[in-house]
Amino acid sequence: MLLYSSNITPRLEYIVSFISSELLQAPIQITNDSSLFASQKVPKINYSDNRISSDEYYIRPVNLLFENDISAQEIIVVQNNHHKAFFWQADSDHPFDVLAASFYLLSRYEEYLPHTLDEYGRFAHTNSLAFKEGFLNQPLVNYWLIDLKKALQEKFPGIVWRPQKFKYIPTYDIDIAWKYRHKGFIRTTGALLKSILRGNWSQFRERVAVLQHKETDPYDSYEWLDALHLYCKIRPYYFFLLADRQVGVDKNINPSKKALQSLIQYQSKKGTVGIHPSWQSGDHHKLLKQEIGWLEFITDDNVKYSRQHYIRFTLPNTFRRLIAVGIEKDFSMGYGSINGFRASVASSFYWYDLENEQTTNLQLFPFCYMEANCLYEEKLSPTQAFEELMQYYRSVKEVNGLMITIWHNTAFGTDPFFKGWKEVHEVFMRDVVYWEVMIE
Repeated sequence: MLLYSSNITPRLEYIVSFISSELLQAPIQITNDSSLFASQKVPKINYSDNRISSDEYYIRPVNLLFENDISAQEIIVVQNNHHKAFFWQADSDHPFDVLAASFYLLSRYEEYLPHTLDEYGRFAHTNSLAFKEGFLNQPLVNYWLIDLKKALQEKFPGIVWRPQKFKYIPTYDIDIAWKYRHKGFIRTTGALLKSILRGNWSQFRERVAVLQHKETDPYDSYEWLDALHLYCKIRPYYFFLLADRQVGVDKNINPSKKALQSLIQYQSKKGTVGIHPSWQSGDHHKLLKQEIGWLEFITDDNVKYSRQHYIRFTLPNTFRRLIAVGIEKDFSMGYGSINGFRASVASSFYWYDLENEQTTNLQLFPFCYMEANCLYEEKLSPTQAFEELMQYYRSVKEVNGLMITIWHNTAFGTDPFFKGWKEVHEVFMRDVVYWEVMIE
């Protein structure tokens, strides 16, 4: 397939590459030679201000992909083929500029513009176009590409398309590996004293019983998870929080503990292990390299995968730091305040550094569902959370996309606070994921 544009820019090359990788077996070639374009008898897209030939598919562009600055865009959202769309264009074979609109969402353009922050200093989901216009729960870019594929297929029946199928990746953030065990003498003694002073005798007795190995630690769900993954024939991803100092929301087990190191080594054989950069590393950047150093020491391997603790990241700085320390695949693209598609896509994609106007080698794997959002933010019951999980499954399944969920080991142990969540995960894995894998 050939695409013509009078102006070939990094933004255009980026989004054309993404569309090629999603839809086609071979990459779309780009040319700015109108005579060459007109003479070719291949499927071709004209992305310019004027039509060139009758055998082209014409998409009239807005200016976004030809700009090299970051400024507020005029966006009017309309309905198109049962889905929202923007950058509407008249006198075009495609009703809106699908290239520019997709770029706007994938690049997270709006996160570079002035915006308010949430209580944790993150980009507030309420700022987003997807939330304001009611499509946060939809992989809108995938819907657009399906419509584009149908239009191109009608115009050019001979195109060879890339096969697409649904894929599911379960991921786990190990923020606190154990509730009571391996906390160290000072933390354990302080916690026991606190229970006594507060008169919380049930917790005191439970802690003592766990420390004496008479009961299983309430957060220890690892064997159960291993059995579940083995049954479903699926490989999980584990992201370990390895802050050296346990302060604020960084309440992990110290990475120097042999028990934690053994757990990480064990899970690296059962799944894929990545770093869960601490909250502190967002303020003190040298800590990121230190935490990665711990994980490399423990696994005796390079660390290539990451997800930010509390989904704390800012563009472009966080992703630039990840690239600088060798991270190749990041799983942070989502919200820590609400479930949904932050980049409006159920596919992996490479991060575009909008300030530097370049495609990077950092591949982003967006998640759409985190049980913590259901529990703490949306205040859903396990039954309601399961219904929401199935809604996201159906949305991603409809587009044969990539579905990534976030879970925590804490939700699947014996702590009564998380009653019902183990069943949510088990039913989804055994009754949905298992059959998806079997169909393959």
